[in-house]
Amino acid sequence: MAGLFQGLRRQFISAPVLNWYRKVLPPMSDTERDAIEAGTVWWDADLFSGKPDWESMRALARPTLTAEEQAFLDGPTEALCARLDDWEITAERGDLPPDIWQFIKDEGFLGMIIPKAHGGLGFSALAHSAVVMKISTRSLAAAVTVMVPNSLGPAELLLEYGTDAQKAHYLPRLAAGTEVPCFALTGPDAGSDAASLPDRGVVCYGDYNGERVLGMRVSWEKRYITLAPVATIMGLAFRLFDPEGLLGDEEDLGITLALVPTDTPGVEIGRRHFPANQAFQNGPTHGADVFMPMDWIIGGQDYVGQGWRMLMNCLAAGRSISLPSASTGGAKFCARTTGAYARVRKQFRMPVGKFEGVQEALARIAGNAYLLEAARAITAAAVDLGEKPAVLSAVVKYHTTDRLRDTINDAMDVHGGRAICNGPSNYLANVYYALPVSITVEGANILTRSMIIFGQGAIRCHPWLQREMAAAHDPDRKAGLDAFDAALFAHLRHQFSIIGRSLFHNATGGEWADAPDAGVAKHYYKQLGRASASFTVVAEAALVLLGGGLKRRESLSARLGDILSEMYLMACVLMRFEHDGRPQADEPLLHWCCQNALFEIQRRLDEILVNFPSRPMAWALRAIVFPLGMRRKAPSDKLAAQCAALTMEPSEARDRLTGGIFVSRDPADITGCLEHALERVLAAEPVERKLRDRKIRTAAEALAHGVISEAEAALLDDAADATRTAIMVDDFAPGEIGRAGETGNKGVERSAPQPPVALSM
Repeated sequence: MAGLFQGLRRQFISAPVLNWYRKVLPPMSDTERDAIEAGTVWWDADLFSGKPDWESMRALARPTLTAEEQAFLDGPTEALCARLDDWEITAERGDLPPDIWQFIKDEGFLGMIIPKAHGGLGFSALAHSAVVMKISTRSLAAAVTVMVPNSLGPAELLLEYGTDAQKAHYLPRLAAGTEVPCFALTGPDAGSDAASLPDRGVVCYGDYNGERVLGMRVSWEKRYITLAPVATIMGLAFRLFDPEGLLGDEEDLGITLALVPTDTPGVEIGRRHFPANQAFQNGPTHGADVFMPMDWIIGGQDYVGQGWRMLMNCLAAGRSISLPSASTGGAKFCARTTGAYARVRKQFRMPVGKFEGVQEALARIAGNAYLLEAARAITAAAVDLGEKPAVLSAVVKYHTTDRLRDTINDAMDVHGGRAICNGPSNYLANVYYALPVSITVEGANILTRSMIIFGQGAIRCHPWLQREMAAAHDPDRKAGLDAFDAALFAHLRHQFSIIGRSLFHNATGGEWADAPDAGVAKHYYKQLGRASASFTVVAEAALVLLGGGLKRRESLSARLGDILSEMYLMACVLMRFEHDGRPQADEPLLHWCCQNALFEIQRRLDEILVNFPSRPMAWALRAIVFPLGMRRKAPSDKLAAQCAALTMEPSEARDRLTGGIFVSRDPADITGCLEHALERVLAAEPVERKLRDRKIRTAAEALAHGVISEAEAALLDDAADATRTAIMVDDFAPGEIGRAGETGNKGVERSAPQPPVALSM
C-alpha cells in the first residue's frame, strides 16, 4: 500500500511539480555554480531552518589567542603602531616610510597565515584579525599593506592549491618579505561581473630560459590592484584558450590563475592610483603577449580552468577577516575617541556628551562597536574551526563596512569642527575618507546586499532547496524524480511545521520559544528563535512565488538578506555576552544591540510584505508574522543614555568595548592627549562642582574667595590645559596648504574617476 501511494504521489504531484520547477529554474553557468558551491555552511543554516539549535551555537568556545599570538600583538604590533604617523604617510609621503616597510617585513607581518614550516608565523585567523584590527586604528595604509598578503592572494592560493615546488619556492620568500605579492583580478570591463574576464591567454610553445617549453601567451589590463606598484610576484586571473588543441579537445578552458614574477619581460607595473586620498600602494598592471610556462599556473596544469572555483573558495575565508577586522577597529576607535571628546569638550558649561542629541550618536557608536567586535571574533573563530563561511563572510563584510560608515558619520558629527580641519592632529578624517574603499572592494556593498547574501544563502543554507535543484538538473530523469520527490515532501513537512511554529510564537510573543538558561539574555534567545521562524515562512513564500525570478527582484532579496544578517549579528552579540561572563556593566549594550536588531527585523518584514508581488499571499503572511500587529520598539532614550555613558568614563566596560585597539598614553600623541585630558577632567570634576554650586566662573576667583585650595586650582588649570590641547585643530602658514603630498604623488597620473568594483586586491 505504501509503495502504491508513493507511486501515485510521484506521478500526480512530484512529476508535475518537477516539470514546472525545471521550467522556472534559471540556467546556471559554471561560474555561478562555483560561486554558490564555494565555501561551507555554518550556523547560518540554523537561522535558515526556522528553529535554531542553541546548544550548537553555545558550544563554541570563547575565541582566544595563544600566548605566542598575544605576545606578537603586545610586542611587534604595538611597536609598529607607536611608530606610525598617519599624516606623514598620507599627506607628506604618499607611502609608508622605508623603515616601516622594513619593519613589517622583518617582523613577519606579511606571512602571518603562512605555516611555520614555510617560514611564516602560522597564526590563527583570530590572530590575523586582531593584528589587522589594531594596526587599522593607527594607519589604514599600514593595515592594508599587512592585510592584503594575508588575505585573498598568492599565499592563500598557494597554501590551498599550490604544487609542492611552488610552495617550497614562494612561501618562505613571501613570509620573509623577499617577495611582495599582489593579486590582479579586476579590470575596466570586469568589475562586479569579475567572472567575465576579457583578459586572455593562449596555449602555445615558446622559449623560456633557453628551452622550448609548453606555455601560454597572456594579455591583460587590470586596475585597482593593491600593492601592484611595488609587487615582485603577481597572481593573475585570465581566461585560457587552446585553439590548437595542445591540451585536449576543448578550446575555452576557463578562468585560470598564474603566478607571474613582475620582472618578466612584458609585465607593466609601477604606476599608481590614488584611491580616496589613501596612501597604500594601488595601481594598474598591463601585459601584452607575455609568455609564461605552464608550471606558473597555481597548482600546475591540473588546475587549468579551475581559477574561479579557487578564488571563490579562498574569498569565503579571506573576506571573513580583513575588512571586518579593519572596520571593527575603526568602530572601536570611534567609540573611544568620541566618548572621550564628548566628555572633555564643553558647551554651555556642560560636557557635550550630556546632551541627548549627542547621546543618541554615542549610543549608536557604542552599540555598533560592541556588535562588530562580536561578529569579528565569532566569524574568525569559525574560520579557525575549518569553516569557509561563504554566506556569513558576505554578511560580515557588508555590515561591518556599512556600520562603520554610520559610526564614522556619527563620530564626525560629535567632533564637529575638530574633525573637519585636516592636519597632523586630526585622527578621524582619514578614516572618513577611506570608507568608500572598504565599501567598494571584496564585493561592492550594493551588489553584496541585493544579490549575494540572500541569493547565495537561500541555496546554500536552505535544508532542502539545494537538493531539489540538484534533482532538477539530474540528467537521469528517473533518479532525478526519485530524489526530487523525497526532497519535496520533506520540504513540505518542514514548511508546514514552521508555519505553525511561527504563528504560535508570534501570537504568544515568543514566551514559549526554546531558549537556554542565559540570565538576562534568555528573552533575546526566545525572540531570535521567533524571528527565525518568521523569516523562514516569508523566505519560503518568496521562493515559491518567484522561483528563479527572485534573482531579479533585488530589493526583495536585499531585505530578506537584511533579516538573515540581523539574526546572525544578534546571535554573535548573544555569544559575546556569554563569552565575556555576562558582565552586568555590559547589559545596556546587550539590550541596545538586540532591541535594535529585532526592531530592524520587524521593519524589514513589513517592507517585504508591503512590496510582496502577490497581495493575497502578503495578507496571509502578515496574519502569520504579525497576528497582533507590529509591536517592536527601537531602543529607548534612557537606554541610549546608558550606552553613551559607557564611552565617556574610564571603566572595565569601556576597556572591553574598545579592547584590542592601539591606545596611546602619551600626552604628545594625537589620541594620547585625549586620554590625558579625560583623566585630568575627571580628576578636576569635584572641584568644578564647587565652582558651579557657588556660581563662580574662574579658578582665580574661587581661589581668591577661599572656595578652593591652590592644589585644587592646579587641578583645574591642568584640566583646562589638557582639554585645550585635545580640542585644538591644526593651522598652516600661507603657502603650506597644497604642498603636502608632493613627495608621495610625483608622477602619479591623474585620470577620470573610475566606477566602483566588487572584487579587487
